[in-house]
This record gives sequence, structure tokens and C-alpha cells, in this order.
Amino acid sequence: MRPQSSFDAIIIGAGHNGLTAAAYLARAGRHVLVVEKNDWIGGAAVSRSLHEGWTYSNCSYVCSLLRREIARDLDLPKYGLQVIPYEGGASFTPNGDYFAYYSDHHALQREMARHSPRDADAYPRYAQMILRQCRFIRPFLLRDAPDPASLRPRDLGEMAYMVKQAHGLGRKELAETLRFWTMSIGDLLDEHFESDLIKAHLAGSGIIGTGLGVYSPGTAYVLLHHYMGDIDGGIGAWGFARGGMGAISNALGAAFEAAGGTIHVGAGVAQILIKEGRVTGVALDDGTEFHAPVVASNMDVKRTFLKHVDRAALPEEFTRAVERFKIRGSSAKLNIALDRLPAFPAAPANASFLRGDLHVSQSLWELERAYDDWKGGRWSARPYIDMLIPSQIDPTMAPPGSHMMTVFVQYAPYDLAADGQRSGQNWTDTARHALAETVLDQITIACPDIRERIQHMEVRSPLELETEVGLTEGNIFQGELTFDQLFFNRPVPGYSGYGSPIGGLYLCGSPPAHPGGGVMAAPGANAARAILRREWPRAPRKGYAA
Repeated sequence: MRPQSSFDAIIIGAGHNGLTAAAYLARAGRHVLVVEKNDWIGGAAVSRSLHEGWTYSNCSYVCSLLRREIARDLDLPKYGLQVIPYEGGASFTPNGDYFAYYSDHHALQREMARHSPRDADAYPRYAQMILRQCRFIRPFLLRDAPDPASLRPRDLGEMAYMVKQAHGLGRKELAETLRFWTMSIGDLLDEHFESDLIKAHLAGSGIIGTGLGVYSPGTAYVLLHHYMGDIDGGIGAWGFARGGMGAISNALGAAFEAAGGTIHVGAGVAQILIKEGRVTGVALDDGTEFHAPVVASNMDVKRTFLKHVDRAALPEEFTRAVERFKIRGSSAKLNIALDRLPAFPAAPANASFLRGDLHVSQSLWELERAYDDWKGGRWSARPYIDMLIPSQIDPTMAPPGSHMMTVFVQYAPYDLAADGQRSGQNWTDTARHALAETVLDQITIACPDIRERIQHMEVRSPLELETEVGLTEGNIFQGELTFDQLFFNRPVPGYSGYGSPIGGLYLCGSPPAHPGGGVMAAPGANAARAILRREWPRAPRKGYAA
């Protein structure tokens, strides 16, 4: 009998990508252990009851990017996963106006024409352009990012595939695609629209979770990262996981355990064990050691190699590249328990768009000024907020008649400035309370009675996102989605194939691996395929991992 401390593979971190990689390895007949520092699984995709009767999607809060292929392979609906689409959204202004975004094409055209007939005419062209970009990139999400400097057959094959796909666009479309990937969301929207309010509403997806402003190069791609998912085949659609985002992680964990895997919670990894250039296992905070010839880290690239690997075991050039990898905290989150649905006086009664994502912003320059505050080490005086009330669609999130509100806040710096110094430790209770008041002031523009409705509120600064979830600086993408950190450059040139300079040590999470952040599961699945191909080429593989 195999000793309990010995496994074929160990996965560090029970986030959704770690669980995905573990499930595929277990389905291939490997004896797999997942170790998790918290007493629960899920990482940033977790549901927690932090106030009696209410369930919070504590970090990530909406679902779209989760790849259908993976959900189908692992039979996640069998283990309770149900994603409920939501429709539309709106941006509110201080003067009592709003712009409503409808999923129905004709309703959206009428709403745009109310603000600008010219923009109503321009929007179909804009939407088609975004759709073309989504269709171009989606096939790459579940493929390995090749090393362009390598002559290995697999890398050459992937490079040939990329060239073929790019050539298929045609000369004009290829030029537009390259331009799109490098330009700012502000410049893109200025080219298509004239209404400040419409531009402000559409710009939010280009800055969420980034240390970038609306006029920063590369933010057009960040928008694309939010549009390239789907719900029930609808590209760009978003939805709520019934029971909160933890339902995704719980389904992945159940699929993994059904395949024979083991999950060990309540103790984090202190050190990745290495001998003669090859990984041998992990040592936990409580002194326990587990051994395996393969270890895959779901932690970000900086945590993995700068905190848990002996620097002497790594090439200096690799270490310097890891140190240069940009992970900048720019976001905070409020989870709010409400005694009932707050009023939105500007909106028609029972408007469908109130069940979508709600914002309070009116121009690109307002958003850019919010970014200026962040650069100075302050949270934005008028932050961009992405506000949803999922209990309108999923009543399991709150008691009958009550509601749960989630508010994503942009911008909130990790290294908060105070007394002439910038540090994550400046996020005191006083600072978090002051941030919450700033956010509530902004929400009040849309729903004036919000403070009267609050039963409980949790404020999560970038520091809390880092300490609890392991998101360095609270960065939700665990690494900026800029062109210098995408595809074959993620995490560092030469190591885009989920491996590392240490034999048997792999990366399987969003931060270090293509295609990047979000609750997508693609990095975990891609990593599992790479591990099986390199370590156990004869292992039985099926579905996506084949």
C-alpha cells in the first residue's frame, strides 16, 4: 500500500484552477493531493456565510469565462453547478439620468438613440468588431502558448497555428487586430461614440482589476477579456452561479474527489522541496511533509518562486524576470446584506436592467481622474463601481424579502499612502471604513436609501484579498493583462508552457499561466495536459486533456 504521505502529484492551492488541474490528473489515473491553507476550498471563487442568512460571493462574483469544454469534461452540473444568466445593466448620473444596457438589440438601439442617434447607428459596427476579436482569440484559450524562440516540434506547430489563424483574417483585419490589442479602451470608444455616458458605461470592462486607466495602452484587450466568455452559447453574456461563486469550486472539488483525489485543508505550504534540481514534494506550515515527483502551484508566479522556492535553486535570470512581473493591487470589494431591495428612483419600476451590473459614472475623464487618485496612493474620490444584486435572480443568497449586494471598487491601491509612506499595512479599520463611506456616497447617487437598507457590510481592501485569498496585492488577475505579460510572455519568456527551471515543478494558476486571470479554468486544464504529456505520456487521457 502506498504511504499516505506519498503521491504522484501535489497541487498547491485549492483555487478553481488548482482543482481543475487536479481533477484532470486524477481522471488520468494519477494519485493526486491538493493542499490548501484555508479551511475551505475555492480561492477567490468562494461562497461564505459571513452574516447569518446571507451568502456572499466573497471575491469573484460573476461567471462567464468558465470554459464549456471543461464543465462538460468534468460533468460539473452533476455536482451542482448551475449558472443563471443575467441581462443588461445601467450607468446612473448625478442629474437623475441613466443609460440602460439591454441584451435585446432593438431595446438597446432605442436606448442609445435616446442619448445619441449617431451612437445608435455606430454601435452595431462596434459590436461586430468586438465579436470578431472574441472569435479570433477564443480558440487560443485552450491551447498552449508556444515559445517563439524554441525549435521543439510542439512549439513550432503552435506557432504555425497562430500564423495560420492570423493569416486567415486578411491583411486589413490583421492590422486592425494588432492595433486593437495595443490601444486604450478610451481611444477605442472615442473613435466610435460621442455620448460621454455611453462611453463611460462601455469603458468599465477595460479597467476592472487593472492598475491601468481608460487611456492606458492595452486596456482595449482587457475589455476583450471580459467579453470573450459565454453563457449558454451567448458570447459576452454573464451569469451568477447559483449559491454564489463557491458553487464552481465545490463542483470542481467534488469532481476531483470522485476521481479518487484527496484535499488537505487548514495548512499552507511553507516550502517547495527540491533535491538536485528536481522537486520532491512540499513542507507545510504545520511541519507536515508530502512527497511527489510532480508539484503544480496554483499560487502566482511571485509567491511560488520568491517565497516558497530556495533562490539558489533557480537561475538568476529567471528570478529577475519573475521579480519584474507586474502584479499591482487596484481593487476593493464590498459585500452588503440588505433588509430589502433599495430604490432606484431614476429607473422605471421593475426595470429588467436592474438585475444586471450597475454603475455610477458619466464620462471617460471622470474614470481617468479616478485612476489619477490611485497613482497617488489614494482610493478614488469618485470610484468606478460595478454593483450587482444577485439575490434578485438567485434567492438562495439572502433570506426571503432580503437581498445581497456585491460592489466591486476601482480604484483602491494596495500600497495606500498615509503619513508620507505607502504600504499595504496602512489599510487599517479606519481606512476601510472611510473607503466604504466613499463608495456608499457613490452608490447613493443611484439608490439614495442604500444606507437605510444595510444589515451588514464587509469591506475587503486589497490587503484582505492578499492575506486571505493569496492574491498578491489583491490583484484579481494575479498579473497585469498587458501585452508584455500575455501569451508566450506569461509569466516570463521561455516558460509559457506551464513548466519551470525546476524539474517536475509546474504552474497551473491564472497568474503565471496563459491565458490569464478570471474564473476560466483554462490555465488549470492546460497545465494538466502539459504535465501528463511530459511526465506520464502513456497515461490514459480523455476529453480535453487528451
